[in-house]
Amino acid sequence: MIRDPRDDAELLALFRRYVTPERRYLKLGGSLLRMQSPEYDRFMRDLCEDAGLITPNEIAKLLEGDWRERRTAAWLVAVSRRTEFREDLGQLLLASEVCCAGLAYSVALASFGTARDADLLAAYLDRYLRRPDLAYDQTIVMGALQFIDLNLGGGQADRFRELGGLWQQWLQDAPHMQEDSDPTPSNLSLIRRLCAIVDECAEAQ
Repeated sequence: MIRDPRDDAELLALFRRYVTPERRYLKLGGSLLRMQSPEYDRFMRDLCEDAGLITPNEIAKLLEGDWRERRTAAWLVAVSRRTEFREDLGQLLLASEVCCAGLAYSVALASFGTARDADLLAAYLDRYLRRPDLAYDQTIVMGALQFIDLNLGGGQADRFRELGGLWQQWLQDAPHMQEDSDPTPSNLSLIRRLCAIVDECAEAQ
């Protein structure tokens, strides 16, 4: 069940405290890479501060909300290294109940970077690469899985990317994709750059 802040006073207070200041929820993603100082410095300082202040119960409450709340919560989880929310983020990613949050979940899991995080990303691909009709977060998740593989020396992504495998089939069958264009390199680069920002913020706490 997705909670609406307008119907939940506690969630509304958290929404106003952590999600909407300076339209934070819109900037958590690729927009961060285009920010310049001093805006970037101020944004990151405030994000790091809030990541240290928010409580586990408040994070859990935000994760019950819509995409704005969930995206913000996932970033606060990532920069504060709250790995106890790993399974929650994996479940939310797999459920894909809302749009616009998959990148945040993927960045958080990639920043944790363990074999379990790779398993959660792989579970998503196992389900959604079989659904070429759904233009969800397949390309982003593949980039996140490859990022972990490169760091751990694992090969979870390889089984999807083998000749004739699910990845190739999905690229071929998904009407919104171009069969001759594999978006993985650009998404791997995006995940790498966003994880570097997460690391920068985490180290500053």
